[in-house]
Amino acid sequence: MYAIIETGGKQYKVSNGDVIYIEKLDAENDSEYTFDKVVAVGTEDGIKVGAPYVAGATVTANVVKTGKAKKITVMTYKPKKNAKRKLGHRQLYTKVEITAINA
Repeated sequence: MYAIIETGGKQYKVSNGDVIYIEKLDAENDSEYTFDKVVAVGTEDGIKVGAPYVAGATVTANVVKTGKAKKITVMTYKPKKNAKRKLGHRQLYTKVEITAINA
């Protein structure tokens, strides 16, 4: 059984036991989080697609940790204008482990 959930403006295909990195959630470490925006649920019988979400379907996950990704460097440069700028960015993430899919 698998489900497609929507969180942080992105969609993820998840199954039981999967560990995924998603946009930062407002949740404590070692707590349970429930995703209610389930776009589709796939079973042995077939797939159930919502419009826009499947009614009554939820995905339960355990929050493993919250952190920052590696730093990326962003450079802007305009030739012949003596204009350049260097910025760094570290994206916040939440690591979750999928525990149950309730369809």
